[in-house]
Amino acid sequence: MGHYKIVIEYDGNGYYGWQEQEELPTIQGAIQDAIFQFCGERVIVHGAGRTDAGVHALAQVAHFHLIRDSSPDEVLSALNHFLQHTKITILSSELVDSDFHARFSAKYRSYIYTIINRKAHLTHDKGYAWHVIDYLDTSLMQAGAEYLIGNHNLESFRASSCQAHSARRSIEKLQVTRDGSEVKISITAKSFLHNQVRIIVGTLRKIGNGSWSSTKIPEIISARRREAAGPTAPSCGLYLSAVDY
Repeated sequence: MGHYKIVIEYDGNGYYGWQEQEELPTIQGAIQDAIFQFCGERVIVHGAGRTDAGVHALAQVAHFHLIRDSSPDEVLSALNHFLQHTKITILSSELVDSDFHARFSAKYRSYIYTIINRKAHLTHDKGYAWHVIDYLDTSLMQAGAEYLIGNHNLESFRASSCQAHSARRSIEKLQVTRDGSEVKISITAKSFLHNQVRIIVGTLRKIGNGSWSSTKIPEIISARRREAAGPTAPSCGLYLSAVDY
C-alpha cells in the first residue's frame, strides 16, 4: 500500500469548499473522483485544512492510501489528466511514511488575503480579491495586527458556528503590506478557528479606513464576543498559501 502526499493548487470559485458534500462540487470530492478514475479505488483524501466555499489554495497539502503500486510521477500525471477540466491542479506527489497525516502532522499553516484598494471596479481580480474603495492606511492596519500576534483567546474572531473546543490560538506572524493598489495580509499559525482570518481582515479594514483605532484590538480580544469584532471579509480574497511540517 502506498501512502501519498500531494500538494494542490485550486481556484475555489464554483466549489462548496474543500470538504466533500453529497451532490455538491467540492475540492476533496473532485480529487477522490479523479483517483477512482485513475485506479478504481475509492479513497478518502485528507487535507491539511478545510477551506470554505470560494476560498483558494496556492499549496494545500493532502494525503491518501492506494493499494495499487504506482510511482509518484504516475499518480501526479494521472490525477492532473482526470482533473484537467476542473479548477484543480496537483503540483507535486511523493511517497511518505505511513504515519504522515496532512492535518495532524502540520506545524504551521499560512494564509494570504488579497485586497484591491481602489475606486475603479475589478476586471482580472474579480472573484480573486476583495474590492475595497475607501483608502486603507496599511501602517495603521499593521499597528492593529501587532496586538494579535501571540497567544490569545480569539472568541471574538470566530464564527458563531465554529465547533472548536477552545478559542485560544497562537498567531506566529501577521503582516500587512501594500504594492500599489494591492494590499496583502499574511498570517501564520499552527491552526485557525472557523472564519478567523476573514474576521481579522474585516476588523483590520475598519482600522485601515479610520473607523476604528488600532488600539481597539485589545478591547475586542477582551470582549470575547463575535459582535465586538469587524465584519467577515468575503471568501474570494483568501488563499491557503503554505503548510509547514
